[in-house]
Amino acid sequence: MNYMDYAIEEANKALEKGEIPVGAIVVKAGIIIGKGYNEKEGKKDPTQHAEIIAIKEACANIGDWRLIGCEMYVTLEPCPMCTGAILQSRIGKLYIGTFNKDTGACGSVVNLIDNRNLNSFVNTIWTYDERCSKLLQEFFKRQRQK
Repeated sequence: MNYMDYAIEEANKALEKGEIPVGAIVVKAGIIIGKGYNEKEGKKDPTQHAEIIAIKEACANIGDWRLIGCEMYVTLEPCPMCTGAILQSRIGKLYIGTFNKDTGACGSVVNLIDNRNLNSFVNTIWTYDERCSKLLQEFFKRQRQK
């Protein structure tokens, strides 16, 4: 199982709860130290994105806000809020499953992840995993049918 598989497992948890299916994990030295999925609707909190939840869990697990040497795998390109949290936490590498045409902050709409004006750079790898796109397509198809 590759790490994006684990992020997709998290996204499926969101889907089961009627949330936009986005999942994220944080990995350090080959060990998953944080994971999360969207819980914005259920918790009635706009900050409950998968990336934020995964970062908080990872920080708690290592006892530091600096996630130096860590990688994040996320099924959907992070929004500006989540990109800011990724930058602030010092995650070194970001794997993205699919682009976010509405609020993507890693190059689709804006590029905060590699912005010299902000003194920010995270090594970003676009995996273009079709499973990530299909999860989102299925969710929004169901939403339109309601």
